[in-house]
Formats: sequence, structure tokens, C-alpha cells
Amino acid sequence: MAVSSSFVVTPKLETLLSNHLNHSSSSSPAPLGLIGIRSLPMNNRTRRSLIQRTRCEISASKAASISALEQLKTSALDRYTKERSSIVVIGLSIHTAPVEMREKLAIPEAEWPRAIAELCGLNHIEEAAVLSTCNRMEIYVLALSQHRGVKEVTEWMSKTSGIPVSEISQHRFLLYNKDVTQHLFEVSAGLDSLVLGEGQILAQVKQVVTVGQKVNGFGRNISGLFKHAITVGKRVRTETNIAAGAVSVSSAAVELALMKLPESFSHVSSARMLVLGAGKMGKLVIKHLVSKGCTKMVVVNRSEEKVAAIREELPPGVEIIYKPFDEMLACAAEADVVFTSTASEAPLFLKEHVEVLPPVRDARLFIDISVPRNVGSCVAELDGARVYNVDDLKEVVAANKEDRMRKAMEAQTIITEESKLFEAWRDSLETVPTIKKFRGLAERIRATEFEKFLSKAGNGMDNKTKKAVEDLSRGIVNKLLHGPMQHLRCDGSDSRTLGETLENMQALNRMYGLEAEILEEKIRAKVEQK
Repeated sequence: MAVSSSFVVTPKLETLLSNHLNHSSSSSPAPLGLIGIRSLPMNNRTRRSLIQRTRCEISASKAASISALEQLKTSALDRYTKERSSIVVIGLSIHTAPVEMREKLAIPEAEWPRAIAELCGLNHIEEAAVLSTCNRMEIYVLALSQHRGVKEVTEWMSKTSGIPVSEISQHRFLLYNKDVTQHLFEVSAGLDSLVLGEGQILAQVKQVVTVGQKVNGFGRNISGLFKHAITVGKRVRTETNIAAGAVSVSSAAVELALMKLPESFSHVSSARMLVLGAGKMGKLVIKHLVSKGCTKMVVVNRSEEKVAAIREELPPGVEIIYKPFDEMLACAAEADVVFTSTASEAPLFLKEHVEVLPPVRDARLFIDISVPRNVGSCVAELDGARVYNVDDLKEVVAANKEDRMRKAMEAQTIITEESKLFEAWRDSLETVPTIKKFRGLAERIRATEFEKFLSKAGNGMDNKTKKAVEDLSRGIVNKLLHGPMQHLRCDGSDSRTLGETLENMQALNRMYGLEAEILEEKIRAKVEQK
């Protein structure tokens, strides 16, 4: 969005800043004030000096080349004068970070609302969302400043996980605006998954929206991005059939187990299977085992209800034996393969637990698809155990690469098309503050002039006539606004029309000084949020 060169700090903005400075002077000292001004003892002279800074008065020698707003951008208030807030993703995934780091950063779904609230409480963050799965931990934000927003979020991640900022920075990836759109659409379509086209990630993206809709910080830009990502995920799977033959993480875990099963097992049904956890992942493991010919397995879970419900969904002849968690080790002693998929934040199997288990043919397999991990890394040191986690599933998905790549190319065409639509929609949102402020300005003028008319008319006018005159004034204003409003509305589908719309918006902002009011509202919202 272009900006006016005639921007000035209005009296309302000056009052707002003055009020905040008054507040800062009476509160306890802090390293930085809310709006980036170091907290200092306040007297009238200091206060006037700080407010004077925000005026960004232009010297005669620089007036031709530097606008007031450009100077304001370099002042203490620069984060509030961005031409446009940026969508940013700060993420770590199976492609960039080891499981040990991801499990420390993982945020349970129940904690997403708290995380969003804390993120939006940071100085430069307006909106936020959390996408935390076994393969990725990604934080999406709408940031007033890219650099400062990334710095604040990274420090927040460090504080909540206990991982040093330097270590997070080494493994994180950063994307901005259009690249964020491209990335999330690829994630939703299953193109960034370990198993191309897997369906679980689309359900997880949907869950972000479900949880986010109940939280204030899940704002228009971020929610619009995730909702569009769901549309893209559905469209890619429908039009490319990319999910056909593709497997989920749970399915890949089963295939890995069968690949690693000793040759002495003539058939999968001869191996003793144990599944820990009957949640979504555990349920899928059970179903994939059945699809591979397994007819009997033990399922350990905290309650029997979920296991009974899964049993009802399986074909006749499949035996599911339920055991409570306090019998976990006894069940493991009688298992050749142990799948773990629980939400436990502490390991369920440690070296001292496994080394006392009776030996099995070759070695006991532990397939751990939980994040945080349910099987401690120390278990792999034992001769009688082989441990695999989500990072080891890469071996399973190496087949049929050519066909998956062809479908991925088809999906990229769809993603490119949908990315343009989303970016155009986001561009069209730029006019919303101008429309609101222009309507408000017109209404204030109308109301003021109507009050002047009533004052001149005196008390001789009856209510019916007053209403008729007021309706007339509203009608005139609405008719005058109709043309400008039509030229400020655009769905973003036509790039030429969108360009013209943004030019119209900029012209109105210049003519009526609307940018100052829009900026005041942005600052006030952040001040009130803090």
C-alpha cells in the first residue's frame, strides 16, 4: 500500500502517546516501554521532547526527499507504521530439526489457546496460530515488524521449551508472506509430509481452525490463511488422487515393523503385536495391522471404552485384547513388536524396564510414533531391542517416488493458482480500514451539520419534521458515498481491478487524511491489548 507524504501525528495520536507516557512514568521501570521508548523519569520537558519525536517534523533541506511518514518509520514508533503487517511462520520440522528438539517444543492441543494469547501479547504480534504435530512445530503470526516479530517469537519458544535461542535459530526455518502461503498450502496438501499425500495433516490443519475460532488472537488474516489451506488440501486430494496408495505415519509405522520383522516369522499373524494407546494414531496402527493380515493383538490403554469402540469397527475374526496401563510391562514381555502412540510427556520404556524383559527371536522391536517419545533413546543400547521413531519412517516411504513426484507437480499447479487467489483476497482487505474511516468521517460531518441545523431552527420544529430532515441528510450522504464505496470494494479476483481499487484507497487517504486515524487505531489496539 502506498502511503501519503503528508502524514502527520494528529492531536488524538499525541494525546494517546502522552497518556501512555504518563502511564509509563508511574509504573515500575522496564527495559523497554510498550511502544519501544526506554522508560525514563518523566517531566514536562521530557514528555514534550518525546512527543515531538513522534511528530517527525521535516527540515526544509530534506522535505523534498523524505516524507514525514518515512521519518516516523525510523523513529521509536516504526513498528506501528508498517505499510502492511507481515504473515510469518517460524517453524521446525522433521526436515530441519531432530526429534529430541521437536518434542521439547511440542505444544499439546489443549495449550494452543494459551499459546496464542501469549504470542499476541508480544509487542509486535497481532495474530497467531500454532500447528504442532509429531513431524512439525510451526507458529504462524501476523507481525507488525518482521525482524522484531521473529525475535520475540523465537525468544518465547526458547522460554517455553528451555532450548537456547541460538539452538532454535540453528534448526528453525523462516518464511514470509507469499512464501508462508505456499508452505502452508503444501503442508495441507500433504506435499511437505514424510509420507506424500497423507491425510492426517489435513485433519490437523482443520483442528487449528476449530481451536482457533474460540480465541481472539486467531484473527482475520491467519484464520483466512488456514481456512484457504483446508480448501487447497481437499482440492489437491480430489483432483490429483495424491492420497491413493499413500500411507499415514501410522501406516508407515506398520510397514516399517514388517520390514524389520525377522525372516523367522513366516507371516505377520505369527508375530505377537502390542499397541500402546488407543487414540487417533493408535487406532490407525490397529487398522493397518489388520489390513496386513494381523488377526490378534493386545491394546494397552487407560480406559477400555476406546478399545471397545475400535473393536466394533474391525471385521469379524480379529481379536483385540484390552489391558490396563498398569499391565504394560507384563504385556511387553510377551510381545515381539511394541507400537507406542500415547500422549505421555515422559518415556514409558527406559533401559531398566526393557533389560529385564524375557528375550524374543532376534530382537524386540519398538516402533515409537509419539512426540514426545514414549521409548527412551537409552533402550536402543540394549542388544535385545531395536528402537525406531518417527524419523526412521523415511525408509518406508522411499518407494514409488516417480509416481508421487508426478502427482506432486500436479498439486503444485493447484497450489500456485490458489496462492494467487489468497494473496489477492488479502490485498483486498487493505481497503477495509479506509472504508470504515471514510464512512465514519462522513457520518461525523453529517451529524455535526444536522445538530447545527437543529440549533438554528430552534424549538419550533416537530419530531416528524426533524426525522424527515435527518433521513434526508442520511440519504444524501449515502448517495454521495455510493460511488467511492463501489470503487473501494474488490474481491481480489481481478488483478487490474485490484490495482485500481488500491489506487483509489490511497487517493482517499491522502485527500481526507485517513492514514493518521488508521494508525491511531492500530496503536490504540496494541496499547489496550498490553
